[in-house]
Amino acid sequence: MSTPSHRNWRAALLSLGALCAATGWAQQGDGTNVPIRTNVFKPAKVEVTEERVRALQAPPGFRVSVFAAGLKNARILAVAPDGTVYVSRRDQGDVVMLRDQNGDGQADGAGVIVANRAGTHGLAIHGGHLYLATVKELFKALIRPGGLLGPMEMLLGDLPDSGQHPNRTMAFGPDGMLYLSVGSTCNACNESNPENAAMLRISPDGKSRTIFASGLRNTIGFAWEPRTGALWGMDHGIDFLGDDVQPEELNKIERGKQYGWPHIWGTDGVNPQSTPVGDITKAQWQALSTPMALGYAAHAAPMQMLFYPGGAFPAEYTGDAFVTMRGSWNRNPASGYEIVRIRFANGQPQRFEPFVTGFLTDGGQTHIARPVGLAVAKDGALLMADDANGVIYRVGYEGRGASTAAAGLPPADAMRDQAMRGSGVPLAKDRVETRGGAALQVTSSSIAPQAAIPLRHSEYADGVSPQLSWSAVPNAKSYAVIMEDPDSKPITPFVHWLAWNIPAGVTQLSEGLQEQLRLTDPEGVLQGATTRGSPGYYGPRPPPMDPPHRYHFQVFALDAVLDVPPGADRDQLLAAMRGRVLAKGELVGTFQQQQWPLK
Repeated sequence: MSTPSHRNWRAALLSLGALCAATGWAQQGDGTNVPIRTNVFKPAKVEVTEERVRALQAPPGFRVSVFAAGLKNARILAVAPDGTVYVSRRDQGDVVMLRDQNGDGQADGAGVIVANRAGTHGLAIHGGHLYLATVKELFKALIRPGGLLGPMEMLLGDLPDSGQHPNRTMAFGPDGMLYLSVGSTCNACNESNPENAAMLRISPDGKSRTIFASGLRNTIGFAWEPRTGALWGMDHGIDFLGDDVQPEELNKIERGKQYGWPHIWGTDGVNPQSTPVGDITKAQWQALSTPMALGYAAHAAPMQMLFYPGGAFPAEYTGDAFVTMRGSWNRNPASGYEIVRIRFANGQPQRFEPFVTGFLTDGGQTHIARPVGLAVAKDGALLMADDANGVIYRVGYEGRGASTAAAGLPPADAMRDQAMRGSGVPLAKDRVETRGGAALQVTSSSIAPQAAIPLRHSEYADGVSPQLSWSAVPNAKSYAVIMEDPDSKPITPFVHWLAWNIPAGVTQLSEGLQEQLRLTDPEGVLQGATTRGSPGYYGPRPPPMDPPHRYHFQVFALDAVLDVPPGADRDQLLAAMRGRVLAKGELVGTFQQQQWPLK
């Protein structure tokens, strides 16, 4: 959760505090009174006809045609290297395979169902396998010659519950890791599971996963810019704030950053209804949030996104992004119902512009399609899946000046460097920032020195923080706790807990502390980002059957209260502790998971 907002924390609060008071940002019982006019408008669905397809608009030289029809709830698209097209159907709970072996721009026949799983949505292809995501599960299956699939293997069975946003989407990054978007359970609320409203980073075998970024309400569409390898995504804005609020957000998604939801939107927009937990104000929340890069029309509902790799369109399109906009129910007149182009230059977004329009018909009162899936066919055309009438459209270029030059694969360094940040360093107690100081004793009512940590403190069970006590240190102004696992791989050490500004008069923490940025008991304790990417305690979760891992509960007595924002990472915390350590001590426990989870 390290963000650009980790400038001077107190200065940020002073500058935003006056704004907070002036605008009456909603806290509990603060007298907020904000009238909002909102609409519920659902343009009626009408049949697809040849005349209506011919009426679709695209730039000169482009032609929109029907690739396949009769697919019902066609959602996410994935194209294999041999050109085989896979489309998920959420309502039918399956995956349909389509092929165009004669290259005429139309699928051969009605397609073949190759997988069945309830709630099927996200698709990705990697290493000769098709990956499939449902609400709570991740599967993979070998792609056999001809496009049929081998047996499904479950990699994960414990993704978060869904609520309002059940549509998991995923893509493999240039670093070879799987990035999976998990939407919020609600319109705007404080999630109890930090993996909701987040982007997850998962190893291809499913054995390792972390929270890459948070504060993302529902980022269905995301992709990597080919020049820089940076990850960009389109996030859905909050409902019920009005026809023109809030804009759909284009975000540059980076490890540890928090993107504002549910309290802050856009660049400086404020949700008047919500209230952060832990007595954190919205001014403080904004200081911790990363603003959007560009905004698009509110309630357009962005879906699948890609960067055009080149090969069949004019050269000016290579490296630009395309996004489907499905359209929402919360605006009148309706927005979305189109494919949008995002122009990029030197790795940065410049502007949105329409690419294919006309799916909204009869003056905006009806529609023939709600665009969802988007992929590049083997011949370089775009394929777009419509989940209303069940049509896959093909957008091909037939004009002059088509370029066969490709953009190349995005470089892997940007993602790999972010993921490995903070790895390959000593434990906090052995760092130069904590050098010196007297010794203090650390004990726990449930963990004996060098003994096994009880199951309830692990993420395989209750995941509750243990009780900790330490000896008082004269002249200490505050204490800090850092818990690390030096036996983890590939990130070493793995940070499991950061807590600081523990008052000088407090020499113990109770079992089962809140997992949030700021505690109200003990008052004012701040918590930072674990390697998992969440604030507060994250218990042991070594891979099953690994040898026992060691967990170091390190306590530091400091000569000051630290000026470090909540959500900071270990390196930021240690930088602030440098030269301020009066005493330090540790308690080491071990944990081993000796059986595989059932699901």
